[in-house]
Amino acid sequence: MNEEIRLLQFTDPHLVARADGTLRGVNTRDSLQGVLRHARAHHWNADALLLTGDLVNDDPGGYAAVRELFGDLGKPVWCLPGNHDDGELMRRELAEAPFQVGGFHDLGAWRIVMIDSCVAGQALGHVSASELARLEARLADAGERHVLVALHHHPVRMGSRWIDSVGLQNADEFFAITDRHPRLRAIIWGHVHQNPRPARSSCRTPISLRSTRVRPDTGGSACTPTDTWTPKCCACRCSRARIPSSA
Repeated sequence: MNEEIRLLQFTDPHLVARADGTLRGVNTRDSLQGVLRHARAHHWNADALLLTGDLVNDDPGGYAAVRELFGDLGKPVWCLPGNHDDGELMRRELAEAPFQVGGFHDLGAWRIVMIDSCVAGQALGHVSASELARLEARLADAGERHVLVALHHHPVRMGSRWIDSVGLQNADEFFAITDRHPRLRAIIWGHVHQNPRPARSSCRTPISLRSTRVRPDTGGSACTPTDTWTPKCCACRCSRARIPSSA
């Protein structure tokens, strides 16, 4: 069983139907295309692409742009909804390969579990009882695999009054489950539009991403933000019991 896998995370592209559509003055489609060009030039040995929410900006027509931009890249595309997505519509619009919305994937020595943290019509997050039960089950039956959990909303505080007011509201319930499972190695999310490095002793490697354009760092192995409100990608190499954070 392969002990090392590579994931390429994209978060919060906020796409809209119109190719010239903007969000706070940024053409989000152009920005995402720039991110994809960078990713293909520097990180295209990834085993899968992971899209952690806010794929569109309250615009159902944006899912056609998701299909257009990610559908022919030759990689599995694993998606979960954010607060600006319509979860049910997202599942219908991204129902065919290479896309999968939600669920989990076993890849080599790793299990990737995607959790829906969205509440319809609200910016804040809450993991439902059924999703918590599914998380418990997927952690419990992972066997010897290392586990990475992905969701949209941040379960730890970012140090921002505004963004922390719309984080995961039942983080204690979430961590009560994850803390019971020593094979959990990392939790990743989007949503926060900033780039702190939160720490929690029982959460081995939390990773959060700004929703920003990227440029390569000097080593060429990570992405760093240059301006706000455009999507970010993060290359994660998952190797045995360690995931280096590249956010």
